[in-house]
Parts: sequence; C-alpha cells; structure tokens
Amino acid sequence: MEEVIQEDHYVMRSNWLRAAVLGANDGILSTASVAVGVAAASTTRDPVILASVAALVAGALSMAAGEYVSVSSQSDLEKSDLERERKELETMPEQELRELAQIYEGRGLRPDTAMEVAIQLTEHDPLLAHARDELGISDLTEANPLQAAIASAAAFLAGGILPVLVSVFSPLEWMVPGQYFVAILALALLGYAAATTGGSNAFRPIIRITFWGTMAMGLTALVGYLFGVNI
Repeated sequence: MEEVIQEDHYVMRSNWLRAAVLGANDGILSTASVAVGVAAASTTRDPVILASVAALVAGALSMAAGEYVSVSSQSDLEKSDLERERKELETMPEQELRELAQIYEGRGLRPDTAMEVAIQLTEHDPLLAHARDELGISDLTEANPLQAAIASAAAFLAGGILPVLVSVFSPLEWMVPGQYFVAILALALLGYAAATTGGSNAFRPIIRITFWGTMAMGLTALVGYLFGVNI
C-alpha cells in the first residue's frame, strides 16, 4: 500500500495567520498611536509610559474578548447547522442523498458518478460528507474560541510591547519620531513575514500595512497637537 503524502498548503495556515497578523498589527498601531498622541501633548515621560502600558493591556484584553465572542458565535452557528443536518439525515435520508449528489453534479460530475460518490461517502460518514460539502465545515474551518482568543491576545502583546519599550527608553525629544520609526519598521517586517508565510509576494503587503500604519499614527499625533495640553 502506497504511503499517503500530506501536502502543506498555504490555505491551511489561513486561520491562525489571520489572527496573528491582525493581533500584531493592532498591537503595534494602537499602542504606538496612543504613545504618539500623548507624547505630542506631553513634556514629561511618565504620561507616555502610562498611556502605552494602559493601551497594551487594554488592547490585549479587548482583542481576546472580542475574538472569543466572535468565534464563539461562529462555533454556535456551526453546531446549530450540524444538529439540524443530523436530524434531516435521520428523517429524510433519501432526500439528503439526492441533495449531496446534486452538489457533486454542480461541480462537474456526471449524474451517475455523482450519485455513486454520494452513496459511498454517505456509507462512510453521512454527517461528515454533508458538513464538508453542503455546509463548508471542516477541520480547517471549525471554530475554536479559546485558541483564537489566546492567539489574538498573544499577537497583540508581541506587537504592542515594541512601542512600550520605545516609551521607556527613547529620549523624550525623540519620542514621536522614535515611535514612528519603530512602528513602521515593525509593520514592514510583519507584512513581510505574513506574505512569506502565506506564500505571496511581499511588496504589496508591506506597502499596504506601512501606508495605513503611517496614516493612523499621523492622525493620532495631529489630535495630540491640536487638542492636547502640556502634561
């Protein structure tokens, strides 16, 4: 019997890669933006450090909570659909078999071949066949709320710690340009890492992520200059 070769496709990384990039990007941007805004209206270091740490902690908790609630909702929907499909397989198996065969016909199989495939997959595991081919639920898409929450919070902390370090160690007169430099560099590296991991060209992700990062921090700094008072 020939050994089955398991290929590592890039799409298999999409769930955790999306959460990691989103978390790290948000951590860099939101923490740096807060630091820049406060630094633009401050004459001392302490408020900048306090604001940076507060943004880091609050952002990580917010990301974890938001991701947990969002993915939990997705998980509830998946479970509801699977339970309804299970009941339909029990009460109307012939209709569900024809429905599965029609799905395969729609993908290009001849009617007799589509029915034979549907029969064989139904004999193997009917709920699995309908979950994958009718509902689009598989091991790759199955929601895991706790995993998503931890991954998002960890990614946010990993990205947000950099602006905090700049707030602590950068000279106050260089605080704003220092935050800009470190944040843009970190965003560029993040875009490169995400593109490489996802198997795509790195140029467009880097340009996209650094452009919007610059816009976000620039607008926050402008708010600090316009509405801030010396702290």
